[in-house]
Amino acid sequence: MTPPITNTRLHYCCILHSSSLQHRHTQVHMEAVLASVKNDLMNNDTAAAVEKIQRYSKEPNNIPLKIAITGESKSGKSTFVSALRGIKSIGDEDEGAAPTGVVETTSEVTEYLHPNYPNVTLWDLPGIGTTKFPADKYLELVGFEKFDFFIIISADRFRENDVKLAKEIQKMKKKFYFVRSKIDNNIRDEERKKDFSKEGTLRKIRDDSVQGLQKEGFESPQVFLVSSFDSHLYEFSKLQQTLERELPAHKRDALLRVMSNINQEIINKKKEAFQSRIKYYSTLSAAVAAVPVPGLSVNVDLSMMASVVTDYVTGFGLDKQSLEKLAASSGVSYNDLCAVIKSELAKEKITKEFFMKMFISVAGTAALMAAEKVSRRISIIVTAASMGLSFTTTYLTLSYFLNQLADDAQRVFNRALGVNISV
Repeated sequence: MTPPITNTRLHYCCILHSSSLQHRHTQVHMEAVLASVKNDLMNNDTAAAVEKIQRYSKEPNNIPLKIAITGESKSGKSTFVSALRGIKSIGDEDEGAAPTGVVETTSEVTEYLHPNYPNVTLWDLPGIGTTKFPADKYLELVGFEKFDFFIIISADRFRENDVKLAKEIQKMKKKFYFVRSKIDNNIRDEERKKDFSKEGTLRKIRDDSVQGLQKEGFESPQVFLVSSFDSHLYEFSKLQQTLERELPAHKRDALLRVMSNINQEIINKKKEAFQSRIKYYSTLSAAVAAVPVPGLSVNVDLSMMASVVTDYVTGFGLDKQSLEKLAASSGVSYNDLCAVIKSELAKEKITKEFFMKMFISVAGTAALMAAEKVSRRISIIVTAASMGLSFTTTYLTLSYFLNQLADDAQRVFNRALGVNISV
């Protein structure tokens, strides 16, 4: 007998179907880019070809992702928004931090761009149930249709307005997640008691939250216990992983890129996402190599790879801005974090000239250029060999630098947590 289709099975099937469609779309789009680049090169318009290749390399950073953060007043929404953006909001010292306070500080729907990836926006929504935003008109007033999913936050227990909001979101067939914030405060309060148990306290908070939501008709509610000030503790990581898993395929990379490196799994997933696109960049490289213009392939490859590797540095949080924010939040100095980074790529602005020096050390650019010059003078069979060489060189070079930077990201993560590592 065929087992009944449960919501979980149905959701999993939808994810697989979405992934398959996205793969097909990527292939078709890749072929269109290749045809356009080849046309530009055959018409001696190298600048247009390079611009299209660089634009293609940046496409993953242009997929829009809109996340709504909502809940009752004083639940910690603004602090949570800042945590997701990698910005501390204690006293709002960081420029761009969402304002916080003991009274409701969000009076309008407020959009915050991620500092490194402006395609990802977090929307700090006013507290539900205020005079200006009554519960029965809340979704309409905040413009619910534009958001990819909602995070409903409560600092103690989920109340009537939270439940109403979740049910309305459910009717609109949008995803929502329950978050119990300020867990660090709860732990601190309970520590004073004689029979204190951290695990027991967390279990009690979760059970109370889940049982309360079950009484309101939610069959198996997921509740995530978080501290916005200590995102590596409790269930911030579990929340991020759940969001990433349940998003449509084309939105997952956008979310993954903005995730803080709060555990090894996130670093590995970022690496896998970057690795999955290397074959497309390598195919572009091979297409350029087929155009009979001496030295063109190397010049275009260097520009493209410099752009791609810059994205790796930012994605792993190894750029100066990200490291300074990590230093401020972890208490480990910026210089100490930089001291464990081995790759020169994370220490310099990646210009085409600088990347050329790094490229020579791992790929033998001089030999490649010589091989290309020879290949232009002989048969089409050798042209095919040149294409294969260009594909392989690009693939291996990007993979090499990706591995280096992923290892650096792990070393920085360990150093920020105070884990002893060898430099």
